[in-house]
Amino acid sequence: MAKVATNTSFDSLLNDDKLVVVDFWAVWCGPCRMLSPIVDQISEEMADKVTVIKCNVDDCDEIAEKYRIMNIPTLIFFRGGEVVDRTVGLMPKADLVEKINSLL
Repeated sequence: MAKVATNTSFDSLLNDDKLVVVDFWAVWCGPCRMLSPIVDQISEEMADKVTVIKCNVDDCDEIAEKYRIMNIPTLIFFRGGEVVDRTVGLMPKADLVEKINSLL
Protein backbone atom coordinates (compact mmCIF):
# COMPACT_ATOMS: atom_id res chain seq x y z
CA MET A 1 0.00 0.00 0.00
CA ALA A 2 1.26 3.45 -0.87
CA LYS A 3 2.33 5.76 1.92
CA VAL A 4 0.99 9.31 2.08
CA ALA A 5 3.49 12.14 2.37
CA THR A 6 3.18 15.43 4.20
CA ASN A 7 5.56 18.39 4.20
CA THR A 8 6.99 17.14 7.51
CA SER A 9 7.12 13.39 6.81
CA PHE A 10 8.43 13.44 3.24
CA ASP A 11 12.18 13.27 3.90
CA SER A 12 11.84 10.44 6.41
CA LEU A 13 9.76 8.42 3.92
CA LEU A 14 12.63 8.58 1.42
CA ASN A 15 14.92 6.68 3.81
CA ASP A 16 14.35 3.22 2.46
CA ASP A 17 16.64 0.50 1.15
CA LYS A 18 14.28 -0.06 -1.76
CA LEU A 19 13.67 2.11 -4.79
CA VAL A 20 11.20 4.83 -3.80
CA VAL A 21 8.57 5.99 -6.29
CA VAL A 22 6.85 9.27 -5.42
CA ASP A 23 3.59 10.05 -7.19
CA PHE A 24 2.98 13.81 -7.25
CA TRP A 25 -0.73 14.32 -7.91
CA ALA A 26 -3.82 16.42 -7.14
CA VAL A 27 -7.50 15.61 -6.66
CA TRP A 28 -8.56 17.94 -9.50
CA CYS A 29 -6.13 16.41 -12.03
CA GLY A 30 -7.81 14.02 -14.50
CA PRO A 31 -4.61 12.27 -15.65
CA CYS A 32 -3.61 11.87 -11.99
CA ARG A 33 -6.87 10.07 -11.25
CA MET A 34 -6.18 7.76 -14.21
CA LEU A 35 -2.61 7.02 -13.07
CA SER A 36 -3.50 6.52 -9.40
CA PRO A 37 -4.93 2.96 -9.72
CA ILE A 38 -1.86 1.93 -11.73
CA VAL A 39 0.45 3.28 -9.04
CA ASP A 40 -1.65 1.51 -6.37
CA GLN A 41 -1.36 -1.81 -8.24
CA ILE A 42 2.40 -1.42 -8.54
CA SER A 43 2.61 -0.57 -4.84
CA GLU A 44 1.01 -3.91 -4.03
CA GLU A 45 2.51 -6.08 -6.78
CA MET A 46 6.08 -4.83 -6.39
CA ALA A 47 6.08 -4.20 -2.63
CA ASP A 48 9.19 -6.34 -2.20
CA LYS A 49 11.14 -4.13 -4.65
CA VAL A 50 9.75 -0.60 -4.31
CA THR A 51 8.19 1.77 -1.82
CA VAL A 52 5.45 3.98 -3.24
CA ILE A 53 4.65 7.38 -1.76
CA LYS A 54 1.74 9.58 -2.80
CA CYS A 55 2.28 13.30 -2.48
CA ASN A 56 -0.71 15.58 -3.05
CA VAL A 57 0.82 18.80 -4.42
CA ASP A 58 -1.96 20.89 -2.89
CA ASP A 59 -1.15 19.55 0.59
CA CYS A 60 2.63 19.37 0.10
CA ASP A 61 3.38 22.69 -1.56
CA GLU A 62 6.87 22.90 -0.01
CA ILE A 63 7.85 19.50 -1.40
CA ALA A 64 6.37 20.28 -4.83
CA GLU A 65 8.36 23.48 -4.93
CA LYS A 66 11.57 21.79 -3.75
CA TYR A 67 11.38 19.19 -6.54
CA ARG A 68 10.14 21.72 -9.10
CA ILE A 69 6.90 19.96 -9.90
CA MET A 70 5.51 22.00 -12.80
CA ASN A 71 3.14 19.42 -14.31
CA ILE A 72 1.26 16.53 -12.80
CA PRO A 73 1.17 13.64 -12.61
CA THR A 74 4.91 13.48 -12.03
CA LEU A 75 6.67 10.38 -10.74
CA ILE A 76 10.09 10.86 -9.18
CA PHE A 77 12.26 7.83 -8.47
CA PHE A 78 14.65 7.95 -5.50
CA ARG A 79 17.46 5.66 -4.37
CA GLY A 80 19.21 6.42 -1.09
CA GLY A 81 17.27 9.67 -0.82
CA GLU A 82 18.62 10.92 -4.16
CA VAL A 83 16.63 11.49 -7.36
CA VAL A 84 17.59 8.92 -10.01
CA ASP A 85 14.86 9.58 -12.59
CA ARG A 86 11.49 11.23 -13.22
CA THR A 87 8.56 10.93 -15.58
CA VAL A 88 5.82 13.42 -16.32
CA GLY A 89 2.34 12.56 -17.53
CA LEU A 90 0.15 9.51 -17.78
CA MET A 91 1.79 6.23 -18.76
CA PRO A 92 0.57 2.68 -19.25
CA LYS A 93 1.26 0.20 -16.46
CA ALA A 94 3.60 -1.87 -18.64
CA ASP A 95 5.76 1.20 -19.33
CA LEU A 96 5.90 2.09 -15.65
CA VAL A 97 6.86 -1.46 -14.67
CA GLU A 98 9.57 -1.40 -17.34
CA LYS A 99 10.88 1.95 -16.00
CA ILE A 100 10.97 0.62 -12.43
CA ASN A 101 12.72 -2.59 -13.47
CA SER A 102 15.35 -0.55 -15.34
CA LEU A 103 16.10 1.36 -12.13
CA LEU A 104 16.33 -1.64 -9.80
